[in-house]
Amino acid sequence: MGSTPHLRTGPSAMVGGSESLFPTLKSTNFTAFVSLVALANASGAVGSLSNLAGTILIEREWVVVISEGHPPDVLTKTNSTIRRIDLTCKLLAPVVSGFIISFVSLKASAITLSCWNIAAVLLEYLLFMSVYKGIPALGESNHKKRDSRPSPPGVDLHDAGFYSKGWGARVCEWLSWRVYLKQSIVLPGVALALLFFTVLSFGTLMTATLEWEGIPAYVIGLGRGVSAIIGISATSVYPIMQSQLSTLRTGLWSVWYQWACLVVCVGGIWVHSQTLSAYMLMAGVATSRLGLWMFRLILPNELKDRVAESDRCIVGGVQNSLQSALDLLGYVMGIIISDPKDFWKLSLISFAAVTMAVLLYSIHIPGPKAPHSL
Repeated sequence: MGSTPHLRTGPSAMVGGSESLFPTLKSTNFTAFVSLVALANASGAVGSLSNLAGTILIEREWVVVISEGHPPDVLTKTNSTIRRIDLTCKLLAPVVSGFIISFVSLKASAITLSCWNIAAVLLEYLLFMSVYKGIPALGESNHKKRDSRPSPPGVDLHDAGFYSKGWGARVCEWLSWRVYLKQSIVLPGVALALLFFTVLSFGTLMTATLEWEGIPAYVIGLGRGVSAIIGISATSVYPIMQSQLSTLRTGLWSVWYQWACLVVCVGGIWVHSQTLSAYMLMAGVATSRLGLWMFRLILPNELKDRVAESDRCIVGGVQNSLQSALDLLGYVMGIIISDPKDFWKLSLISFAAVTMAVLLYSIHIPGPKAPHSL
C-alpha cells in the first residue's frame, strides 16, 4: 500500500512513451508535439491530484482504521513500513532508470518506465480493492463519516441550487479550514508543512546548482543514493525512539536534528572553496533526511490520538493542501531567484523556514494537551 500513490501515472506514461517513440516530432509536426506536451502536463496534473487523494486516503484514514483495536505500536510500525516501501521505490526508480539510460538508451528507459507504470496501475487497483473488501471496518468508517458530517446552520448541503451557485465548494473549503484550525495538532501540522518550503533537498534546483559548480553527475547520484538510504533508516529508527521517548519527544528530537544538520549547509555559504561548499551542502542535506523522515512519521500518530474519526480525512486533506502550497512556493522561489550563483539566498530562506518549523513544534510540546503524550 505504501508505494501505490506513486503509480498513478498511466496517462502520463503513455504520453511519455509516445514522445520517446517519435523524437523528431518537434521538427516534423510541431502541432502534434505541442499537443503531446500539453497532454503530458494535463496528465501529470491529474496524476498529482490522484497521488494527493491516495496519500490522504491511505496514510491518514485507512492505516488509522486498520490499526484501531490494536496496541499503539501497530500504527507506528505500519506507518514506518509504508514509508520504508515508499522511500525504497524512490531510491530504486532512478537507479534502474539510470542503468537503462547508461547501458541501453534514453528511449529504452522512457519506454520501459511507461510500460511499467501502465501495468502497475492495474495492480494498484487490484490491491486497493482486495484491502477494502478484506477489511469491513474501512466501509463502516465511510458510512460513519457520512452520517456524522454536520451541515452549516441554515444551509442544506444537498440542495442542488446551493452547489450550482458555487457556494457549496466555498462553504466546504471554509469549514475544512475551520475544522483544521481547531485541532490541537495545528502547530505540528504547520511545522511539517514549512519543511516543504525548501530547496535543501536533492531536487532539481539543488542538483542544477551542484552541476553548475562542477560536481560530477555520478557524485550527485551517489549523494542522492546515500540520502535515500539514510531516509529509509529513519523508518527503522523511529519505532525504537518512539517507544523509548514518546511520540512528541521523538518529534522534537528529529526536527532539531534536521535543523542541526542544515546548519552545515548554511555554514558552507561562507566557505571560500566552491567545491568544499558544495560537498558541505550535500553532506548536510543527506544527513538531515534522518530527522526529516522521522518527523514526517509523527503526524499519523497525532491524527489517531488527537483528531476525531469523522474529521481525519478533512484534517488530512487540509494538511496535504498546505504542504502542496508551500512546496509550490518553493518552486516559485526558485523561479524568482534563478541564477545558480544566488543559490545561497534560497538556502538561507529554506533554513529560515526550517527554523520556524522547529520553533512552532517546540512551542507545541508544553501545550495544554501535550502532557499525556510526553
